[in-house]
Amino acid sequence: MQSIQANNYLVHFNHNAYEALNKHLKENKYSNLFIIVDDQTNEHCLPKFLPLLETDLTIEIIEFEAGEANKNIETCIEIWNVLTELGADRKSLVINLGGGVVTDLGGFVASTFKRGLDFINIPTTLLSMVDASVGGKTGVDLGNLKNQIGVINVPQMVLIDTDYLETLPQSEMRSGLAEMLKHGLIYDAPYWRQFSDLKSIIFDDLDELIYRSVEIKNEIVIQDPTEKNIRKALNFGHTLGHAIEGYFLESETKKTLLHGEAIAVGMILESYISWKKNLISQEEYNEIKIVIQGIYDQIIFEEEDIDPILELLVHDKKNEYGLIQFALIEAIGKIKINQSVENKLILDAFQDYKS
Repeated sequence: MQSIQANNYLVHFNHNAYEALNKHLKENKYSNLFIIVDDQTNEHCLPKFLPLLETDLTIEIIEFEAGEANKNIETCIEIWNVLTELGADRKSLVINLGGGVVTDLGGFVASTFKRGLDFINIPTTLLSMVDASVGGKTGVDLGNLKNQIGVINVPQMVLIDTDYLETLPQSEMRSGLAEMLKHGLIYDAPYWRQFSDLKSIIFDDLDELIYRSVEIKNEIVIQDPTEKNIRKALNFGHTLGHAIEGYFLESETKKTLLHGEAIAVGMILESYISWKKNLISQEEYNEIKIVIQGIYDQIIFEEEDIDPILELLVHDKKNEYGLIQFALIEAIGKIKINQSVENKLILDAFQDYKS
């Protein structure tokens, strides 16, 4: 597969990825190499990755506990301290091997330690391959507020090897699929319709579907690297989805949702809003709802859940001048950004979802 040119770096695929990595290591005089993993990727992915490295550099492995609950500044402080103790300097290289939590947090750690170390991302989940691989967003959560602390800073390269997906449970695969569905809904109607019958998709097709998803996100980000305009399209499903994800993460009575599970709900809710604002037809809304509900389990919302979710919207990082900003679709494959939505319409969307 041909590498994809992103903003000042390349996304390499499968076998070509390791050739590019080893060439980069030979051409750059790094002092040492730190690989950031969580406990899951340390067990399942690191044993595959290490034998493919061709380097004489001293390699140190830094592990933290997996899960969104650990994507916080406290984990960063622990890793910054470890980097200090192990003698990391400005010529050290950080490789982040893992899902979106690892690449987001590891990228932030590298970008801020000693005012910035080179880093390379190797996403190992479907979600991180099609989402965190492009755009340079790094960061951590602030309590239950998603991605409130962070910087945009691009890696030296991104390596996508779909062999890592063989270690994933089906729930994680479905989580990643949500971002792929989103890319179709906001940008590419034929791509969206490839997912209307999942039974027809075989694993061999996955490389091409991932490649197209990365292309779509990259085409959007290149136009607007710092999210002042069209890049906001990528927030479809995420305004409500992130609030739902944050609420379930902090709740003592709710089961924590995977990112894609929350975004799937957010896409249904925001598609309903798009319909009620006369941006899409009822037929398009029904199509979206049927496809997404055919993939993801229904999430149960009690009446007392809705107000706390709406309160989290006030802190959404996409808000401007105190107004909540939605990216809505005005046809399958077409987006409309900077849309304000009254609370009643959001409540109606939840009622429709629950019904």
